[in-house]
Amino acid sequence: MTPAPAPAPRVALFVTCLVDLIRPRVGFAALRALEAAGCTVVVPAGQTCCGQPALNSGARAEATAIARRTIALLEGHDAVVVPSGSCAATIRVHYPELFEHDPAWRGRAEAVAAKTYEIMAYLDEVRGWRPETALTATATYHDSCSGLRELGIKAQPRRLLRGVAGLSLTPLEGAETCCGFGGTFCVKYPAISNAIAGEKAAAIDASGAELLLAGDLGCLMNMAGKLHREGSPVRAYHAIEVIAGMGDGPAIGEDA
Repeated sequence: MTPAPAPAPRVALFVTCLVDLIRPRVGFAALRALEAAGCTVVVPAGQTCCGQPALNSGARAEATAIARRTIALLEGHDAVVVPSGSCAATIRVHYPELFEHDPAWRGRAEAVAAKTYEIMAYLDEVRGWRPETALTATATYHDSCSGLRELGIKAQPRRLLRGVAGLSLTPLEGAETCCGFGGTFCVKYPAISNAIAGEKAAAIDASGAELLLAGDLGCLMNMAGKLHREGSPVRAYHAIEVIAGMGDGPAIGEDA
């Protein structure tokens, strides 16, 4: 007797503030890829910021209040998937730290953290999925700091991108070097941020790629803005857009 197929995992898509307000296409691409990977996707109503800006700015009480609300919203799902390494790391790494001395919430925070994934890690490592999409272009990939250093996101997006027919990946010198965004860093230290972004833009141009891909919209906005100001023809996309077959639309910073 053939065993019944495993039920589709019920996945909560945590959209993130920047995706919601600046680049909703990333959210729709995430939804498309997750459904193609056999997931039942829920976008929980009432989700807000994960609390990362407050946490990074030292507003611990405010970040904790946001974390409690987010945990309660997400804990009823099989997995939580986030199209951002920095937001996923906030939930997965930093939420349990916020409740280190609060036994009532520590366990709940750890349970949600354990099932929270950056989207490309989830598709690659948990679902073992590969895209069946195509895009004829040459691309280079920037490793965003939080995803790389806090979650180990590096090989996963490249494995997925290799499944996009017609896409050629070219190396980026200093791919693991910060782009200068750093959340509030670019606001507090604009001159330093701009200098770092300039070096990154030069490396992107030197790669010879037509497209710049990454996994965090904040980093992509920062790099795309610098590339535009420098007159570069390189176009920037979130990697999940290309993976989901949505890399033929307007790039970041282009009119729809």
